[in-house]
Amino acid sequence: RVLPGVGPRSALRMATQLLVHDRVGAEYLSQSLQRALSALDQCRECQTLCEEEVCGICQSQKRDARLLCVVETPSDLLRVEQAGAFTGKYYVLMGRLSPLDGVGTQELKFAELMKRACDGVVQEVVVATNFTAEGEATAHVLDSLLTPRGLKVTRLARGVPVGGEIEFVDGLTLAQAFRERRDL
Repeated sequence: RVLPGVGPRSALRMATQLLVHDRVGAEYLSQSLQRALSALDQCRECQTLCEEEVCGICQSQKRDARLLCVVETPSDLLRVEQAGAFTGKYYVLMGRLSPLDGVGTQELKFAELMKRACDGVVQEVVVATNFTAEGEATAHVLDSLLTPRGLKVTRLARGVPVGGEIEFVDGLTLAQAFRERRDL
């Protein structure tokens, strides 16, 4: 039940499946989690999960240190990397602002982010938080903190997905796509 989106009934079904029908799988899962807990920590520079003190992306001299992409989670970082469209460095918030859940700027280590973004090398911060109420609030606060310090702050564009059909796109996404349209 500690996993997001897993309720009591689903948790019971999963546990029963592993304990009754797949004890080998349960043992493998247990060992994998134990190895991950002992081997992984957070990168000293970007906060993502890695086995070293500083992750490979932060160590890379091939990355453009003038660009800093702020994402919510390590899985968001991996997805951006898989897209192959970003060549800068990252900062992982490990969440998003959510006052109702007790998640504020201190929990997300905004002070460390500010130190990193204002190091004199970073020129642009790309805010790649999710397009949820919490992600939008996080983006707004980041913009209000970083712009006055002379940094260019940009946000990922929103719109109709590649391969998407307009008929099936929700109204808010379609409206945003019209606002962010560009020349061909």
